[in-house]
Amino acid sequence: MQRKAYPPGIAVLLTAALLTGCTSGSDPDAEPADAKQGGPGATAPAAEPGRHRTLPEPCGAVDRDTLDSLLPGVKEQPDEEQREKAYQGTATATYDTDRRVGCRWKAESVDATHHLLVDLERVVSYDGEVSDEDRAQEVYAAKEAEADLPAPTASASEEPSGSASASTAPSGSASPDATGSTAPSEGASGSGDPSEGADSVEDLLPRVLDDLGDSAFLDDALTSSGSAQHREVTVVFRTSNVVVTIGYEAQPTLSGAQPDSKEMQDSTRALASRLVERLSG
Repeated sequence: MQRKAYPPGIAVLLTAALLTGCTSGSDPDAEPADAKQGGPGATAPAAEPGRHRTLPEPCGAVDRDTLDSLLPGVKEQPDEEQREKAYQGTATATYDTDRRVGCRWKAESVDATHHLLVDLERVVSYDGEVSDEDRAQEVYAAKEAEADLPAPTASASEEPSGSASASTAPSGSASPDATGSTAPSEGASGSGDPSEGADSVEDLLPRVLDDLGDSAFLDDALTSSGSAQHREVTVVFRTSNVVVTIGYEAQPTLSGAQPDSKEMQDSTRALASRLVERLSG
């Protein structure tokens, strides 16, 4: 039987039609690719940028009344020019002031030498799928992990009857902090009623703070060098995409004197709260 011959032009058209049918897919019910569902044209939504686009001038971030409270030696400066210089502080050297700024203050008084540091870091994520705020939380979390805060212990009310509570250290004793140094009870620190020390030891240990910014923690380290006692209280907090570190140090002039833990913690937390308000404004 002879096959039917087609003119050349018609044969070309038939071949093209067959090829089109083969490449169009065998499932007539298949839905076209949706870019929102991750198809070839899908575009992941851009992560949210951080709320903070700039940073405040660091040496102007702490008002003079606060500096007078934290650095009593400033007011004791007899020379007005030196007093003004102490108020102004010294900006810390950074490679990019758009991303990180800081300021240091130092003042010597009759009773002690005090240092104050305020460091502000504006975190920017260069990953389109990670927001600035999420990246800032990672930066904060790394700082908290490095501080190695002690695990919170059960309060006395949660202890079984007759058991010894970890927070009932006798007045004048010291409790170890995360750095291996000691955080004294309130009675030992020289402030308040010594009888309150038993209930205050745990309150003064390094810990996470639930009422400051989006995330926060406090560290407290007491170190000794000979007869000199040196205490450093650090508060780190995050507000949106900015991570702030406050370091407050004191070393008494009198040999053997111990810096007051509660007073230093209260002062540092008060400054941190004011900075949160300023950054949130």
